[in-house]
Amino acid sequence: MNIDSLLHQRLVCVAVIEKPDDAVPLTEALLAGGLNCIEVTFRTAGAADSIARIRKALPAAIVGAGTLLTADQVKQAVDAGAQFGVSPGLSEAVSKAAHDHHLPLFPGVITPSEIIRALELGWKHLKFFPAETFGGVNALKALTGPFGHTGLKFIPTGGITAATLPDYLALPSVAAVGGSWMAERKLVAEKSWTKITALTAEAMKVIASTK
Repeated sequence: MNIDSLLHQRLVCVAVIEKPDDAVPLTEALLAGGLNCIEVTFRTAGAADSIARIRKALPAAIVGAGTLLTADQVKQAVDAGAQFGVSPGLSEAVSKAAHDHHLPLFPGVITPSEIIRALELGWKHLKFFPAETFGGVNALKALTGPFGHTGLKFIPTGGITAATLPDYLALPSVAAVGGSWMAERKLVAEKSWTKITALTAEAMKVIASTK
């Protein structure tokens, strides 16, 4: 699957799943709200299991692995069936492992130097993280100047809300936005699937209005 297909809906739900039993119901709630793309972060012991369960039960979902910090985590993600990987920073070991396993990777960048290195390593879709802390929309506008001609696309993540979503989507350099507001850890722990579906549907309406 190519990256344009992965990010077609322009929104990625970034989810921390404590219990693998919640993985499929959570993804079903997102799908019910109209979103098919979820990033399961490797911040919990059950991340790989959660990815494998979603991939087996819900073939309509696009499932990625987030917070990849090591080459070993990349392998775990691939073995679980992850269709893309995301890292909060730029690691050459993670980059090499992703290339070796043919896993599309969105490495995290903030500075121009990190962007240049990511391009050198062969990546054109970069996570801009933490977006709101490091200048948000205005920072991305400034970075587009020197890098716009490279074909580079950003996936800003970190502190973005339903209210700020339209501002990011309006930028031509933004391929998609990563957000956790529609499936915060508390909502998942409480199994608030109906609430998650409602929040997801609201976000998808915002995206539809920006096209």
